[in-house]
Amino acid sequence: MWRRRKFGKKSQLGLEDLRIQRRERETALRKARREEHLISKRLLQDVTHDDQTLEDVQSTFSEQQVAQLVTDIQHGSADKLPSLVALRQALRDKDVRVMFIRAEGSMRVLIGLFTFQFASVQMEAAKCLHELSSSDDPAVCKACLPATPYLLTYLSGSSPEFMELCLYTLGNLIVESEAARNQLLLQGIIPTFALCLQSPHMTVLEATGYALSQLLQAKEASEKVVPLVLQSGLVPDILRLLHYSPEDGFGMRIEFAWCLHYIVSSQVNNILLISGGVLTKLMNLFIKLADLVTKIIIPGIELLLCPIVRCLGNLLVEVDSSGNKIQIRDGRIIVALFVLMQQFQKEHEFMVKECLWVLNNMTADDPVASSAVLHLNLTPVLLQFFGRSKDVLVMVLTVLCNIANFGPAYCQYLHEKDLLSSLTRLLGRADIPVTIHCLDLMNIFLRYCPEAENDILLHSVLQIPESHKDNPEVQQRMEALQYYLKPKTEGPTGELPA
Repeated sequence: MWRRRKFGKKSQLGLEDLRIQRRERETALRKARREEHLISKRLLQDVTHDDQTLEDVQSTFSEQQVAQLVTDIQHGSADKLPSLVALRQALRDKDVRVMFIRAEGSMRVLIGLFTFQFASVQMEAAKCLHELSSSDDPAVCKACLPATPYLLTYLSGSSPEFMELCLYTLGNLIVESEAARNQLLLQGIIPTFALCLQSPHMTVLEATGYALSQLLQAKEASEKVVPLVLQSGLVPDILRLLHYSPEDGFGMRIEFAWCLHYIVSSQVNNILLISGGVLTKLMNLFIKLADLVTKIIIPGIELLLCPIVRCLGNLLVEVDSSGNKIQIRDGRIIVALFVLMQQFQKEHEFMVKECLWVLNNMTADDPVASSAVLHLNLTPVLLQFFGRSKDVLVMVLTVLCNIANFGPAYCQYLHEKDLLSSLTRLLGRADIPVTIHCLDLMNIFLRYCPEAENDILLHSVLQIPESHKDNPEVQQRMEALQYYLKPKTEGPTGELPA
């Protein structure tokens, strides 16, 4: 779960400083999310005038003191703000949160303030609820659920600050349980999100993306959420927002890129998305971004590119109604993948793996894409990655196997690029998966390119560590090599397709 970081004395920090720190926390969250679907909570921490003496606020409260705060809020004068501010600050303590929801009538009183005549009181009540929603205690978040109709209602309001706060609170509550998500779906959260996507305020758009991504990551999303999202017309708006300029709403674009990734990876109806132009628009955006990273430095752009690349990779394995794989006849995509791999290989190697995964999906069972890699003379770039991590190396070898599998002409081309000498050096590595993929590629070579026999015979057996030779998968491939190394008649030849 996402934890609130302590900043010390807030009186020394301005609003912009805290927004920057919040962005840094969100960037760290997005970095974690690229490795796995990560559902988390966020707590807005923008400074206000009443927070300037936060360090002087009492750090512990008794149940009697919490009950007194509730009484003060309920029966106090029209100016309830001081009591609400004190409550909000107290609710940053997890024990106080539990004491508060146990206090008689506490949630009823707090939720009742959402309809109070003064907007400042409504806002402070919403901030208290937001503090409660960030709790890790299921009982605390369950106590917040009666407020969801009010939160959804205020999303059609005119205050971007209030809308942003409500959206992050909803995003936090979405995490808690399937029952909470079902309640929000019945109350119309998807149409409400569609309305929020028309907002001109970047903070509202980013908060909408966050809350929507929480919903799309739920375990029941493919059954209950994604179909509603597709029916609501949210996807065209998501694509529209993804095409904002890099300088404007960068965090917002990252959130919606992940939303689209969760929609695509659910595989609910990707053919519908493709027929609606999603793949074409994503490719154009991807090519534009790849060109952009070669011209200017945009900190964090890899966090935007990662979900976009994953969308492309998932859409490229779809099949149409005739059972044919979706194919791309645009060499610019392949070039863009290689541009990004070279651009990010030093500082963000994970992007190399992401791009290789897409290249693998493109070259598998597609001789045209495989031919493009060769005709564009991109093989030497692939060989440069032989010195990278095991995961990257395995993906490179998988792509090379895809290409070599198309027959003699392809193998001959790779042989001319001195691929085999690079492979034999890899056989000495301690990684069994690398050894297995190297042997697979050598077996393909011997099947289609008999002239490679001498190179393989000279190096392959000698380079494999003794510890690998007892591995059943290695043994199987070694036996296949021995079979192909026997005297054989030359196989048919072929030419690369135009």
